[in-house]
Amino acid sequence: MAASRSNPLALAVLITLHERPMHPYEVSTVLRERTMHESVRLNFGSLYAVVAALEKRGFVVSHETVREGRLPERTVYRLTESGRREAREWLTALISTPVNDYPAFGAGLSFLPALPPHDVAVLLHERARQLELARAVARDARALNVREHVPRLIWVEDDYRAALLETELVYVRHLIDEIEAGSLDGFEWWRALHELDGGNASEPDVTASTVSVR
Repeated sequence: MAASRSNPLALAVLITLHERPMHPYEVSTVLRERTMHESVRLNFGSLYAVVAALEKRGFVVSHETVREGRLPERTVYRLTESGRREAREWLTALISTPVNDYPAFGAGLSFLPALPPHDVAVLLHERARQLELARAVARDARALNVREHVPRLIWVEDDYRAALLETELVYVRHLIDEIEAGSLDGFEWWRALHELDGGNASEPDVTASTVSVR
C-alpha cells in the first residue's frame, strides 16, 4: 500500500483496530473521543469507503455481525497480520521521514507580491489574531491535561500543534514588522509594482488594527 499512503484516516483505522475488533461507527467514536479529528480529517461517510478499501487490500477482514436493539446490523472488522505490518511500516515512515505537505499558507506566501504591501500587512494582522486565539485554546487544553494528570504521551500531538502555532505566530509577527518598516528585501520593487498599477487594489475584507506601511 506504499503508493496509497495518502489518507491518514486509513492509518487511524488500522491503529484503532490494532486494539480490538470494532465496527466503523465505534472506530469513529474512539477517534473523536481521543480528539484524533484534530490530526486526521474524520468524515463518517468516507470512513466506510476507507474500511472497504482496507478490506480489499487484505488489511482488515470481517470478524462478525452484531445488532444492538433496533439499530441495523453492523459489521465488526479485525486487523489482519498484513494490516498490522502495514500500520507499523506506515507509522515508521511518517515519524522518521519529513515530507512536503504543501501547506496553504506557504502557497499564499509564494504569491505575496500579487497584493499591495498595505493589504498584506492587514491580512497578516488578522492571521496573527486568529493564531493568538488558537494558541490560547491550545494552552487551555494543555492546562486541563496537566490538571487531570493525563499522560503527555496521550496528547503529544496536541503539544506538537501548539509548538507549530507558536512558531508561525512568531514568524508572522516578524514579517508584519518587516513590511510595516519597509525593510523586507525587495520591498521597494513590491511597492513600486502596485504604484504603477494605479493603487486600485481593494481593501481586504477583514477586521484588523490599522497598519502603517511606508
